[in-house]
Amino acid sequence: MDFALSEDQLAFQQSARDFAERELAPLAAEWDAESIFPLDVIRKSGDMGFLGLYTPEAYGGLGLSRLDSAIVFEELAAGCTSTAAYLTIHNMVSWMIASFGSQQLAEQWVPKMVTGEVLGSYCLTEPGAGSDAASLKTRAEKKGEVYVLNGGKMFISGAGSTQVLVVMARTGGPGPKGISAFVVPADAPGVSYGKKEKKMGWNSQPTRAITFDNVEIPVANRLGEEGQGFAFAMKGLDGGRINIATCAVGTAQAALNAAQRYVQERQQFGHPLAELQTVQFRLADMLTELVAARQMVRLAAWKLDSASADATAYCAMAKRLATDLSFNIANNALQLFGGYGYLQDFPLERHVRDLRVHQILEGTNEVMRMIVARKLLQDGALETLR
Repeated sequence: MDFALSEDQLAFQQSARDFAERELAPLAAEWDAESIFPLDVIRKSGDMGFLGLYTPEAYGGLGLSRLDSAIVFEELAAGCTSTAAYLTIHNMVSWMIASFGSQQLAEQWVPKMVTGEVLGSYCLTEPGAGSDAASLKTRAEKKGEVYVLNGGKMFISGAGSTQVLVVMARTGGPGPKGISAFVVPADAPGVSYGKKEKKMGWNSQPTRAITFDNVEIPVANRLGEEGQGFAFAMKGLDGGRINIATCAVGTAQAALNAAQRYVQERQQFGHPLAELQTVQFRLADMLTELVAARQMVRLAAWKLDSASADATAYCAMAKRLATDLSFNIANNALQLFGGYGYLQDFPLERHVRDLRVHQILEGTNEVMRMIVARKLLQDGALETLR
């Protein structure tokens, strides 16, 4: 085992760090306060390759591994959690179209997604089908050479500001085998959007409900065959869990960096806070947990890159561990700032607000525990998890 980053990985890491410090961090507080979706900066990130990190090179992407991509996303999240998280969603949509769509469909959409000319949203969650995604009710009825799509989605990141949607809809009977996936132009007749939700965090990206009213979609816009949509969604979520976990780690790193600087500068009772043993112990625990979270995420990414049979369980473990630990790290950093940490003049309260949703997204952490427990209790699972 070699835990050192390669020269290429270090180069990716540095380019992402530079972009985050130059383009994301200086405006992150303003985007949060005014709920600005920074489309110009997002499209500028396409010039760096950040909109097609693991999209195949055949369509203009970088074709990186999930491990390499996680390293990049971590650095971007340190600049702005919410914007980096949207970039991960866009990457997932681009990758899904490139991986599961026909060549013609991929050529139609993916090159424009890589440059940022077209931005994407991922449409799985419904009002009655959050963690229980297999019970979704949005329906696509095949009528000749088109599918007619009816239903609704909610909590869709970027909705109303993006140009293409990957939509999971029911084409067959109940359960996961009745679900198919479709590429839907965001401005197709019959597609409408709800109000922009007012959220605790993640304010630099819009979140809306989407309604589909007799939306006609060409059969050619289906990803794969009928009934494969749920399997595609789960493959997307394995990578999505790594993405959301690594964004949490990047934010926790930013919070720890801020706390480290603050306790060395802040004087109490005639001495820097950093001289207090209780503060030192807290910082030591925060750093230890941060390293553990980062290594768990990178292990899971390696498992996914290696197509390991237990990759899904590792992605679930990484998502659960990293998001829980990262939230605690940011919360502890806020505590070290005292009353100042509660003010919007400092980034800690934003880090805490942005990180809270990471324990819910891409499957709640309770669902992650269910996935891991089921794997553990299967015959032979213990051996693969060693």
